[in-house]
Amino acid sequence: MKGRTPSAAEYLDMLRSLQSSDVLERQLLRRSVMALSEGRDSCDGCHRTPLLGERIHHYEGGRKLCELCRGERREQPVGSRVVHGGEHGTTVRITDQRPERRRRRAA
Repeated sequence: MKGRTPSAAEYLDMLRSLQSSDVLERQLLRRSVMALSEGRDSCDGCHRTPLLGERIHHYEGGRKLCELCRGERREQPVGSRVVHGGEHGTTVRITDQRPERRRRRAA
């Protein structure tokens, strides 16, 4: 037994629902990408995100430049810092805090 063929109205309804879900997916993707990029530093010269370990240089007026774009400016930066990953500052270093044991002399 074959399924029935959808009417033109049903077919249009299916197309609309598919299109609306595509629009929703794009909006959610765009929103999540924007949320991720808000916390990142980016170069005001080339607009790229500097790599981990790369230096980003800060200039007066709040302008930030990467290593590659720094050569375009003659003035010295106000400061610079190394770009760290997202886990920086949240890791825990385990240290041994047990008291030292005295070694016994072999008799």
